[in-house]
Amino acid sequence: MTMNTSIAFLGLGHMGGPMALNLGKAGYTVTGFDLSPTAIDAARTSGLTVAATAAEAVASADVVITMFPTGRHVIDAYSGNAKTPGLLSIAKPHTLFIDSSTIAVDDAKRAHDLAVAAGHRNIDAPVSGGVIGATAGTLAFMVGAVPEDFTLAEPILTTMGARIVHCGAPSAGQAAKICNNMILGISMIAVSEAFVLGEKLGLTHQALFDVASTASGQCWALTTNCPVPGPVPTSPANRDYQPGFAGALMAKDLGLALDALKSTGVAAELGPIAAQIYRRFADENGSGVDFSGIINTIRDNSTAQTNA
Repeated sequence: MTMNTSIAFLGLGHMGGPMALNLGKAGYTVTGFDLSPTAIDAARTSGLTVAATAAEAVASADVVITMFPTGRHVIDAYSGNAKTPGLLSIAKPHTLFIDSSTIAVDDAKRAHDLAVAAGHRNIDAPVSGGVIGATAGTLAFMVGAVPEDFTLAEPILTTMGARIVHCGAPSAGQAAKICNNMILGISMIAVSEAFVLGEKLGLTHQALFDVASTASGQCWALTTNCPVPGPVPTSPANRDYQPGFAGALMAKDLGLALDALKSTGVAAELGPIAAQIYRRFADENGSGVDFSGIINTIRDNSTAQTNA
């Protein structure tokens, strides 16, 4: 792919918008689309060209990048229905479809098979790094692809990310993402519980951070997305837990992990518990705040128990 490559970017939300903008800044011809008027207005304000429909964006594109909420959205967009033609039927022959949504492994396999059957290329390339990484162009991409498609996509992914990992065959990127986010969800709960315990024991946030961030408790949930304000000034905790990575998304990803655990027969205990905790968090007004806001639920519940 060269800088003359035209890219359709579908899904211009908190993650997709900055990713599309970085592609444009790098010199690619980018046309975006989103069903949300708010996302479209934000994209236009940032200087991104926006099409009237997804079909218009895709028709002349060499590459189509999707960033959708679920696997069903991806498959429906690819396939279309009786009223709306699918993207696979609209795109030019041999178009490279890059799906950066986080979806089930089976859905990724299905999307790949549909694209190949329609005469296109397809890779799954979910991301890690949140809005901060999307804006800075420092995302990590976990890629499932045949080798030649990975080679074709890599320069585009490098424009949006700092680390590109070819995890294996199609759908392997989604497998890696689900495993990674299960680790993240569990570790954020552990870090949050430790900070609340530290508060009860009289430790300052800074003291606990200074110890754990340089000792065996060190992890991304602590050193980058610290759930208390102060120690890491760029963490969402310093912005009243504005995402970031929203609680609803963590609940969704842990739900995917839970489904995968069940289907593979893995004897996991912490993963299912974390999925339950974040599902409850999302249902109880945590949906739109950063997932590190789980610390407030832990703190509130601890206070209630102490006063009981």
